[in-house]
Amino acid sequence: MHAPHHLCIPEQSLGEEMLRLIKWLFILLLAALAALFFWGYTPDTEAAQMESKYGNSASRFAELEPGLRVHYRDEGKQDGPVLVLIHGSNASLHTWEQWIAILGKDYRVISLDLPGHGLTGTNPAGVYDNASYVSVVDSLLAKLNVDKAVIGGNSMGGGVSWLYALEHPEKVDAVVLVDASGKPNARSGEMPLGFRLMRMPVIKEAVRFIAPRSIFESSVKTSMHVQSKINDKLIDRYWELNRYPGNRDATMKRFSSPKSMAPGTKERLSAIKVPVLILWGAEDNLIPVTVAKWFAEAMPQAKLVIYPNVGHIPMEEIPEKSANDVKIWLDGVAAKTPKV
Repeated sequence: MHAPHHLCIPEQSLGEEMLRLIKWLFILLLAALAALFFWGYTPDTEAAQMESKYGNSASRFAELEPGLRVHYRDEGKQDGPVLVLIHGSNASLHTWEQWIAILGKDYRVISLDLPGHGLTGTNPAGVYDNASYVSVVDSLLAKLNVDKAVIGGNSMGGGVSWLYALEHPEKVDAVVLVDASGKPNARSGEMPLGFRLMRMPVIKEAVRFIAPRSIFESSVKTSMHVQSKINDKLIDRYWELNRYPGNRDATMKRFSSPKSMAPGTKERLSAIKVPVLILWGAEDNLIPVTVAKWFAEAMPQAKLVIYPNVGHIPMEEIPEKSANDVKIWLDGVAAKTPKV
């Protein structure tokens, strides 16, 4: 028997149908991209406007290398011991403001915006890893004639802090690690939406242009467990400074570089012999509290403080409690330090 003629579809018709389908899929894709840009396109903020809004009377800019202009603040008791504070990924020196208000009564506190963050913006060398950040911190301290300091940092800034202590042990009196990066393959429970997007192929390229405020609101709410501390001013700060000229490109480079975080080992960290204070939020979604214990095991001289019902950013979630813990600990360290 012969097959009915109406079941025989010419190959040419099949090809035309396929082309038509591809054409419509392409049109739908373009429409979706257009809608995405219409919904979330956000240009860079204006540098002068951001410097006016987020700078203050203590803000200074130091040109550490040709074209590398770093925003920093040198505050507090100018003849006191020096405390250097280093912010985390996609944050800025503003994260330390409440600590500085408390600790600045007894300490000279230096904070800075790392390249690719805050009001510092682009590093002409195009490098945004922890090793380069150690170099930036060291150059700034040299410019400010600081020979020795307590080095502290949160998250990525904590990773920079312990790396600085390893590379410049003669310049470090003590180390403060606040929910610090450093343990290899540390997996968090719930990565902030913004961080997840930065890790997605193709999507991360769109994040150069698409950064709606809602993404930053979601990321802040994931990072901070104490939700009562979150307000519009705080979300706007993270959102607007992320879009300071050069910062988004820098973020792309950091997230695409597997070595940018400079993971440590217990053997490596054990070389740090100065006093260490480890502060950690028990509800940290980015770097789990198990990492705090890992750091404490690597450095037996460390004092470990874990805060219940606190997330990844204790200095913004419980500023008074965490700053006072630092002050009490530093007073104890100073009391044990032999007078020269």
